[in-house]
Amino acid sequence: MVNESSTGTSTGTSTGSSTDTAKGGRRATIWEVAKVAGVSHQTVSRYLRNDAKMRPETVARVRQAVEELDYRPNLTARSMRTRRSGRVAVLLPAVATYGPPQILSGVMEVAHEHGYTVEAFSVEGSPADRFERVRELADSGQVEGVLALAPLPPGSGGRFPERAAIVVSADYDDKFRGVGELADGSPVEDLVVRLAELGHRRFLHVTGALDYASARGRRDVFVATVERLGLGPAQVIESDWSAEGAREAVLALPERDHPTAVVAASDIGAAGVVLAARERGWTIPGDLSVTGWDNNLLGAYLEPTLTTVRVDHRKLGRAAMARLVETLQPGTAARGSDPASDGPLNTIIWRGSTGPPPS
Repeated sequence: MVNESSTGTSTGTSTGSSTDTAKGGRRATIWEVAKVAGVSHQTVSRYLRNDAKMRPETVARVRQAVEELDYRPNLTARSMRTRRSGRVAVLLPAVATYGPPQILSGVMEVAHEHGYTVEAFSVEGSPADRFERVRELADSGQVEGVLALAPLPPGSGGRFPERAAIVVSADYDDKFRGVGELADGSPVEDLVVRLAELGHRRFLHVTGALDYASARGRRDVFVATVERLGLGPAQVIESDWSAEGAREAVLALPERDHPTAVVAASDIGAAGVVLAARERGWTIPGDLSVTGWDNNLLGAYLEPTLTTVRVDHRKLGRAAMARLVETLQPGTAARGSDPASDGPLNTIIWRGSTGPPPS
């Protein structure tokens, strides 16, 4: 079974009419119109979009049912006149994480800049389940386009252009792990290079769970950079994103010749590194420099403050919605479509947890 939640961003009021009482005090639905007309709800949607390919006798039956039930939702009436609803749907990953809400904020900014309201949906199940929901949205006549931020079956993007534009911008895999730009580990190179310039020669990387492409990307860049700088072999301890996993990794380090710089795969892991260092009597950054990733808000209030990598999820959302806007409005150069328009995706924030190695 597919579980779905929906969040609308539009506001407005509607006045009462005979539609409200046509079916015992509630509005008639598209499915009721279809039943009275003896057609499918997709056929009713085609009628509402003024599909010129419909047979005249079918048009007459649907028109009669629409009039009989007084079926005139405000947005559908507008769509019948202008073939535009001013609404787009956004399909989000079903798992609530830090990233998707930030991506959605960027989506909404670009949508509102171009006059669209946004309906956000979260659908559990397989990519096929999610695509079935996208098809229903495209058939409804209520939205001009659908932006999928969750994975759909291959080839889903661009389907049904006569109904609604579909743009797929999956920044998460089917288990909602970051892929694509979100898995880019290149900032780790800059972290290691800067720490090496400060004098560090012994490095450790505490990974995230390696079934995540992002964790593998950060590890691979770390190993390649340490070896390129002639500081290898690179020391890597596999962990699971948790503070406790990173803490245990540092507690297991030898007392002599231990790493002087730890690059953690996340801010949560970095917190575990800092705790373990203090348990061992090491100071931060005097004995051990520590970096994280994600720019967790608490990192700016730790003592010392945490060096980290900020990921601009909002930029991803803006770029994804810009692609949908450009599909809906050919020739429009929507702000956010240029990868450099809102700055880099990843930015290193240098703070108090990093410094020169002990002399």
